[in-house]
Amino acid sequence: MDNFEVLKPFGPSIVKIKMPNEMIKEINQYVDLVIKDDQKIKRLDEGDKLIGKVQQEFLMEVEFMKKIKWAEFLASNVSSWAQKELKKEIKNFQLIKSWVVRQFQNDYNPVHWHSGDISGVGYLKVPSHLGNTSQPDKKTNENGKLQLISGSPNLFSKSTYLVKPELGDFYLFPNYLMHTVYPFSGTDEERRSVSFNAKVEFYN
Repeated sequence: MDNFEVLKPFGPSIVKIKMPNEMIKEINQYVDLVIKDDQKIKRLDEGDKLIGKVQQEFLMEVEFMKKIKWAEFLASNVSSWAQKELKKEIKNFQLIKSWVVRQFQNDYNPVHWHSGDISGVGYLKVPSHLGNTSQPDKKTNENGKLQLISGSPNLFSKSTYLVKPELGDFYLFPNYLMHTVYPFSGTDEERRSVSFNAKVEFYN
């Protein structure tokens, strides 16, 4: 499969893929319509159920996900991952839910993990810059980045993996993998992402 890369920066592997441009366009158009509809955004709001300290988090509607074949896109890539890593075939892929996160400057996501078996995040909009750190010459700039966390550091084994958001990049990871998103600053632009939780069942 094109643009399919298994990454293993620590214990569990993660997968990096590219979302099709047309899919990015369709989801962004959908989001732009939803946020203009006060009744719909209120009905879909998921902010009180998700950990994020961000401006807006809301569910994607089942009808829309069917229209863009969202579950099929996710299932296909999870299947390729399972074949490469586990040499197993997926018997059933059940999408639990998928949601959009609209993050603006100073918003952040505390360390957390997800339900289900497989989770992921893809980037729909990324600010042209994410601001500078207070010590730009001395420390890594983590502004607006996703950090995946696995256990504690050991010899030849890192415990964190830092991801710079890039338009269209999509990362799959086990649901239990802890992660956090750092705040950014210096711009009014939106950092927009889409996430999901799913359960998988394998053939014996």
